[in-house]
Amino acid sequence: MKKFIKEFKEFISKGNVMDLAVGVIIGGAFSAIVTSLTDNIINPLINCVGGAEIQGKIELFGTGNFIDYGAFLSAVINFLIMALIIFCMVKVVNKAMSIGRKEEKPAEPTTKICPFCKGEIPLDAVKCCHCTSDICEDEE
Repeated sequence: MKKFIKEFKEFISKGNVMDLAVGVIIGGAFSAIVTSLTDNIINPLINCVGGAEIQGKIELFGTGNFIDYGAFLSAVINFLIMALIIFCMVKVVNKAMSIGRKEEKPAEPTTKICPFCKGEIPLDAVKCCHCTSDICEDEE
């Protein structure tokens, strides 16, 4: 049990878990803002311009049960707004992360292969240290 608690402490103390927790909290608060935007601004604009009633319901066969298509449309609009904003945020973060990084070029080779014994030798070698063969520049 002590080992389990120790492993759990190590897991919780990692920065990724804290970052994730902060992200979930901010995401929840941001979701409320987007829902408010959809319900209080976008839906009334659609109602005025298109003449459709977004808050509409359809009664099913006189049973008192309703299909609330207005709530569904609001949820779809919320999703699209959240997806667009998250996409833009990820693009900005990726761009910011790539600005700080320098593109690393592959290192220049410092060795070559002996054409006789196939051993690895320094680039400026004129004699192979493995088979003692003379390495001519035109043999490479």
